[in-house]
Amino acid sequence: MQQKKNRIQKGFTLIELLIVMAIIAMLAALVGPTIIDKLGGAQINTTKAQIEMLSQALDTYRIDVGRYPSGLEGLLQNDSGSPRWSGPYIKKAIPKDPWDQDYHYQAPGSHNNDFDLYSYGPDMQEGGEGENADLVNW
Repeated sequence: MQQKKNRIQKGFTLIELLIVMAIIAMLAALVGPTIIDKLGGAQINTTKAQIEMLSQALDTYRIDVGRYPSGLEGLLQNDSGSPRWSGPYIKKAIPKDPWDQDYHYQAPGSHNNDFDLYSYGPDMQEGGEGENADLVNW
């Protein structure tokens, strides 16, 4: 009798395992898309913040030197040779966007701005709509 009782109490049945796996799959189906949406939004917000930070550094450079740099590298080193340069204007290296791409910079700008600073966004291609839209300073 003791031997039969031990056999009944060992492990889980196949039905119990299938029920637990089905519950886990349903939870993942409900929570997964929400987490992915939040990640995409965080990357877009990070890009906007970095564009704003770089824009402020570029404006400070212009106040000091009298014009915008020819490239973003001018924020880190005096590539203009100007004695009025008092950088570096950012503390660390020029950041890449959250998709590991370089920011695009052009001075003078072509969108009625002194400069254009932008990222192509998640699709890494010019243009796009919705979440794939370019993130720009204009």
